[in-house]
Amino acid sequence: MAKLCSSRGILLLLLISAIPVAYILRSELSPPPTHVYHYHASGFFRESAAWDESHRRFLVSFLEGGIGEVKVRDDGEGGVLEEVTVVKDADASGNASVGIEVDAARKRVVVVYVDLIGRGFGAVAAYDLGTWERLFLTRLAGLGDEKSMADDVAIDEEGNAYVTDCVSNKIWKVGVDGKLLSTIRSPLFTHDAWYKDLIGLNGIVYHPDGFLLVIHTVTGDLYKIILKKDEDEEVKLVKIVQGSLRFGDGIALVSSTKLVVAGNPSGRLVESKDGWETAAVVGKFSGPLHRLATTAIVKDGKVYLSHLIGVGYPKMKHALVEAVFST
Repeated sequence: MAKLCSSRGILLLLLISAIPVAYILRSELSPPPTHVYHYHASGFFRESAAWDESHRRFLVSFLEGGIGEVKVRDDGEGGVLEEVTVVKDADASGNASVGIEVDAARKRVVVVYVDLIGRGFGAVAAYDLGTWERLFLTRLAGLGDEKSMADDVAIDEEGNAYVTDCVSNKIWKVGVDGKLLSTIRSPLFTHDAWYKDLIGLNGIVYHPDGFLLVIHTVTGDLYKIILKKDEDEEVKLVKIVQGSLRFGDGIALVSSTKLVVAGNPSGRLVESKDGWETAAVVGKFSGPLHRLATTAIVKDGKVYLSHLIGVGYPKMKHALVEAVFST
């Protein structure tokens, strides 16, 4: 997502308990129908992932806090890849790393930190892709602030970061230098029924035409947020004319007209022909449901889904699964 949020631990347990053990064994032992990058990791949970083209590697966020790299073999050799920890920030110790985004233009990676237990801390940080030097660490939320849970992040052309809050349904805007600039709010982000906002604003992407696309997990609402210099942002609800985006998590642009939504089910391909005023679900992909898809990544023109749960002992084996969509 990717992106753990309020009550998500309970939902996770319910989902896992509903999946038959026989299905899990069959899924793990059968040859996958599409290409999969498996990699070993020291932890059970990997919330988000991003593709770093310049170094030919995936970057993954740890729920126990930190960032790892998974280098891809260009020689075509198979086998399980290895995760190597590259960031363990003492100033964010005790917090989960959730949303992660590569800012290729500025040769850095931006990651969101959050306190999953007490919800007493939320922050966004940037690190140099070559040296892993920290460029900034900006606190977004702390004790005494309104309830919040920082989640996913997107980067615009100027290097501004936009971080979703899936509890209070707002978006923090952080400048290229790490300065907290503003907060985006809208009545459209919230709903009358309390249960519809258990998990709110989640996956977010920046569209090259100058707007954000943001998904609300429980309802499946998709928002278009038009960014304007020296003016308040304009928030619109994208009309979904075919299919549903409910329980969507992380999202990724495949092109200017196509978007992938990870979540439950594993992946949905969404298309808009009118500049994201309306959109339709035009394809679906079902991957390993017991692993829980949280993030969509585009690598070399192909879509991969990152999954929350690792399987195995003593090393967890995680999966980045190619999504091939069917109508």
